[in-house]
Amino acid sequence: MAPVTSLTASVNQRLATALASALPEADGVDPLLRRSDRADYQANGILALAKKAKANPRELATQVVAQVTTGDVIKDVEVSGPGFLNITVTDKAITENLAARAADAEGRLGVPRAEHPGTTVIDYAQPNVAKEMHVGHLRSAVIGDSVVQLLEFTGENVVRRHHIGDWGTQFGMLIQYLDEHPHELDHKDAQVTGEEAMSNLDRLYKAARKFFDSDEEFKTRARRRVVDLQAGDPHTLAMWQKFVDESKIYFFSVFEKLDMEIRDADIVGESGYNDMLAETCRLLEDSGVAVRSEGALCVFFDDIKGPDGKPVPLIVQKSDGGYGYAATDLSAIRDRVFNLKANSLIYVVDARQSLHFKMVFETARRAGWLNDDVKAYQLAFGTVLGKDGKPFKTREGETVRLVDLLDEAIDRASAVVREKAQDLSEGEIAERGAQVGIGAVKYADLSTSANRDYKFDLDQMVSLNGDTSVYLQYAYARIQSILRKAGEVRPAAHPELDLHEAERALGLHVDAFAETVAEAATEYAPHKMTAYLYQLASLYTTFYDKCPVLKAETPAQVENRLFLCDVTARTLHQGMALLGIRTPERL
Repeated sequence: MAPVTSLTASVNQRLATALASALPEADGVDPLLRRSDRADYQANGILALAKKAKANPRELATQVVAQVTTGDVIKDVEVSGPGFLNITVTDKAITENLAARAADAEGRLGVPRAEHPGTTVIDYAQPNVAKEMHVGHLRSAVIGDSVVQLLEFTGENVVRRHHIGDWGTQFGMLIQYLDEHPHELDHKDAQVTGEEAMSNLDRLYKAARKFFDSDEEFKTRARRRVVDLQAGDPHTLAMWQKFVDESKIYFFSVFEKLDMEIRDADIVGESGYNDMLAETCRLLEDSGVAVRSEGALCVFFDDIKGPDGKPVPLIVQKSDGGYGYAATDLSAIRDRVFNLKANSLIYVVDARQSLHFKMVFETARRAGWLNDDVKAYQLAFGTVLGKDGKPFKTREGETVRLVDLLDEAIDRASAVVREKAQDLSEGEIAERGAQVGIGAVKYADLSTSANRDYKFDLDQMVSLNGDTSVYLQYAYARIQSILRKAGEVRPAAHPELDLHEAERALGLHVDAFAETVAEAATEYAPHKMTAYLYQLASLYTTFYDKCPVLKAETPAQVENRLFLCDVTARTLHQGMALLGIRTPERL
């Protein structure tokens, strides 16, 4: 099925045609149409056009109105103020447009796919091997997953990458300790849980660290192990692989709790680029992009200086021959551009790493790996704060474990569901509690612009009132309840009916779904989708309060209002799915 033309686009096209008829040099000029509280739409483009043509804006606006064809889509146009146009659309056009969206055989509500999709690599959800995931890992995973859903829905070819921290000097200590205590990662049974895997890793890490700090001979052996690991010694690599595998059991359990799909093939950690590091350095040095400075291979920038006024370089290779994060990140860019054929690289990474990525991207541009056709972008995110407005910590001042935070959200949400539950079993309450709790955490994160900090307040997150996912989930469940109570009566569009003001407002907002998807995907901005969905649920609440559905005046009106309910529910469901949030049928 062809994409559905939005009412906004239809009105815009008609105004553009009228503009060109009234003033031939205005052909192709944007009427600057937007939603308005004074009419359905307001067009502001005539003011700038009149100024350019040295014409009176109100007179020009009056000439344009004379050229507008009314009837099928546009009901009325009037000149307002110094030359604005206030436009009202017909009730028939609203209903017919929604009917076309509902008829989409693919269930996409008429949202178009990109005609010429590119390939985007999204680097997100980057935990560290042998370390517990904490609250700081939440935003990269949640934001990244939503951007993946948005881009894939618009037709983009998306390659997911989880650049896990699986390399570095600490592995020498861990591998040496495991070699000397070979049963530390043994399991009591075949089905090890994520909690057990993390418990094993945590215990082993603490024991190895204690030994490393107190025994000089062990420290020496551990440092030798780093050399063996980097040299590719088979036995050492096999021991390293044990840590990676054990960590993945844990990672997958946390991501499953987050209701997020993480595929093993998409996990390409720091180690995945080891074979490219030497060549990356050679290419940068041979091209003159990087130079030797005090034995280290560095890239310098005119605009990046330290407090002493001296240039701060990006160190690609250390003076001892070791490679830093820059070498790995630059090798990853080469792999993503030349092997994966990406047009766009998105890095969902903490804003505190912005300087590092600015230098990495500029280095890659100088090397010719990034250019006007291949762009890299850091989708930088702010910090999760506690209610006190300070970085989220435990009472003891430690970083909050992610799994503890998620469990508490699920417990709080389960209590809310139990309080409201009607005819739900304990199993259903537990299932809904998980969907509501995890949805609440995700929505709170996504409803804040990524680059801003936000306060983690579970009381607010699981509230039935205000801008929360629970409010949206209850709106969806309420619609499903109405559709069930309708019994044999099915939703059906009746374009011949006049619409109540609340029906019109709801219908016009549903029509804006496709444009919101496009905007949120293009700008990598899930918060634009949350704002749209909150307004959708709010407009539905107003409609529900003012327009009886099952007790409407005529059978046709019952069917039409059921249709409005149904298309709203489908829009809510699809929009929430793009945020990675479930919409239970009953709550």
